[in-house]
Amino acid sequence: MTAIPPGNTLGILGSGQLGRMIAVAAAQLGYRVHIYAPESGPACDVAAAFTCAAYDDEAALTEFAKDCAAVTYEFENIDPAAVDSVAAHAPVRPGRASLETAAHRWREKQLAEECGGRPAPWRAVSSRAELDAALAEIGTPAILKTATEGYDGKGQIRLASPADAEAAWAAMDGRDCVLEGFVDFTHEFSILLVRGTDGASIAYPPPHNEHEGGILARSTVPAPAAVVEQARDAAALAMAIAQRLDHVGLLTCEFFATADGPVFNEMAPRVHNSGHWTIEGAETSQFENHVRAVLGLPLGAVGLTGTSAEMRNLIGDDVHAWAELLAEPGAHLHLYGKNDARPGRKMGHVTRVRR
Repeated sequence: MTAIPPGNTLGILGSGQLGRMIAVAAAQLGYRVHIYAPESGPACDVAAAFTCAAYDDEAALTEFAKDCAAVTYEFENIDPAAVDSVAAHAPVRPGRASLETAAHRWREKQLAEECGGRPAPWRAVSSRAELDAALAEIGTPAILKTATEGYDGKGQIRLASPADAEAAWAAMDGRDCVLEGFVDFTHEFSILLVRGTDGASIAYPPPHNEHEGGILARSTVPAPAAVVEQARDAAALAMAIAQRLDHVGLLTCEFFATADGPVFNEMAPRVHNSGHWTIEGAETSQFENHVRAVLGLPLGAVGLTGTSAEMRNLIGDDVHAWAELLAEPGAHLHLYGKNDARPGRKMGHVTRVRR
């Protein structure tokens, strides 16, 4: 393992709040951060440099990469060609395989199955005829999801019966999709696994995740017993996926806890909203451990700093309670610097750690 020493520059593709928190963690370890994105965002407020250019601007990507000792990304909806352009001049971690797999639901579900995992019943759908065939096999209720670019409940439609197929397919506008059968689950949870350049890996205690309107509302640790009992098998799957992809950095895999064991939902090759509690709640945050892994540094411990931790997202108008949260003893407030508090938009989060 060759470590990149402090004083060098870490590049980040993407300018959102995840990039912002990665940049803060890198700066605390003594690294400069250079953001590359088509538009300014929360990450730019805390970075040493910002390149505003498109992801298909090869000349700009090259100049950006030449300024960086290593590069990472904060979201998976980036053209892999952009990663290739950067990788010609600086190591990109995680690599292209992780990006391509997580960016397409067909590929991530196939990989989970190949690694011994069990996703929800699913079928690839690229036409109305395939949707009808999938519904005949899986049945209803079911969820039709876009194969790419879906997040926070976007890009998915619930089908209560086959009669909903026509409207659902029209709404997808001919895009590749996946039809998923419903899963009878008791809890949702995630495995946050970090893997270094030397192949060493470690998983955080699994958070119990609660969603509202398809958006994560709260993550808590320790998770209920039903989750803890299934976390070992889930973590083993996450580790197998990371090894198959030769993943370096944070890898998040989301699961349903069911009577028959963990059911794989989806993966993200990056730091994740369900891991925000780690900033105050873990010995080493997910952001710092991602930076450590990407730069070839030793991984940090992931134990809890207290007996429990809870992270709540501030969504839309929730952010207007910022003054009350600042006055609340034990509340750790994180605002992302966004001005437009639209419904469904993540404006920040608050973490409470019980000692």
